[in-house]
Amino acid sequence: MNKGRLRLALTGGVGAMAVLAAGCSIGGKGSLASGDSPTAVTITPANGTAQVKPDGTIEVKASGGKLEKVTVQGQGAAATVTGRFADGHKVWRSDRTMTPGASYTVTAQAKDDGKVRTETSTFTTLKPSATLSIADVTPNLKGEKVGIGMPIFVRFDRPVTDKAAVERTLRVTPGKPVEGAWRWIGSDQVVYRTKTYWQPHQTVRFHASLAGVNAGGGVYGAADADATLSIGAAQVTTGDIGGHHMTVTRDGKKLRTVPFSAGNGETREFTTTSGVHLLMEKGNPVTMTSPGRQEGDPGYYKTVVNYAVRFSNSGEYVHSAPWSVGSQGSANVSHGCLNVSPENAKWFYDIAQRGDVLKLTGSTREVEWDNGWSVFQMPFDEWRQGSALK
Repeated sequence: MNKGRLRLALTGGVGAMAVLAAGCSIGGKGSLASGDSPTAVTITPANGTAQVKPDGTIEVKASGGKLEKVTVQGQGAAATVTGRFADGHKVWRSDRTMTPGASYTVTAQAKDDGKVRTETSTFTTLKPSATLSIADVTPNLKGEKVGIGMPIFVRFDRPVTDKAAVERTLRVTPGKPVEGAWRWIGSDQVVYRTKTYWQPHQTVRFHASLAGVNAGGGVYGAADADATLSIGAAQVTTGDIGGHHMTVTRDGKKLRTVPFSAGNGETREFTTTSGVHLLMEKGNPVTMTSPGRQEGDPGYYKTVVNYAVRFSNSGEYVHSAPWSVGSQGSANVSHGCLNVSPENAKWFYDIAQRGDVLKLTGSTREVEWDNGWSVFQMPFDEWRQGSALK
């Protein structure tokens, strides 16, 4: 047995001596299917053990026969514990952690010369003073279809001490496989992005086997978590800020070319950013205000706009601007947004999906990778260096 696993098993009960003694006995709940059998089955933790560490190992051993079946049943919302046979089905060990403060029952069947012996063990796991939970997974809107650039944002309810241990529990399973990686962007948030884009029209599943994971500092994962993403059409918009037009495609087919008026470029603030953006949210209406300015200050503005689709945290939107229709397609006069006609704004708003790609070129200001959801601005090799798993 691996020394680390042995230590966990020994410290998982009321005391090392108690678990050692249990490991040398047959157990008190065995039954024979027919006749007597020399087969002995031992289960660790032993029946009645309390305060088992959630990241401990359940081990079942058979002597004089082979294990045929081992099940672990948790009460209520306890995580399902699976395991693997070893040593020619004479040993079974769990391969995942357990929910803290839960009760589990292990049932093992061993067979020798046609005779079956069944043993059970019921024990409880430690209830720690602090647990770690997933507070939010984005995207999470029921029935929502997202774009091919959509990252997965996972936020925890407390800072994570052992990021590697927690990250190992996270799984992203797309219906159409593509390479991706996690990057920690703080002590309590980790983001998954793909190397290229998701393939359109598929389901992506996220699962965190977080229950019982030792997250460091005496904190254990409270429960597993799941989320499902529905990837919609591949909607990609490309625009030349100097050329004042953007072209929208869906699944490779052109839908429309839209004239716009971008930022006037008089200041960095009023310069529309170039780069690969992702559509983040939309609102109708949205109130636009000048950042860092009060009413009466030079350059102050407060404007209500319709059909607004955000693409950065710098206050950049595609939105309706009936006051600048004469400049759309020919001049850049905005404070940094892409001003379009009311008709085009409503059309774009209606088809927009969070995570759709918006590629803009032609300005002197490049969007930062962490300005909004512009994660594709960072090279993928650099992105995955932010993973806790080396």
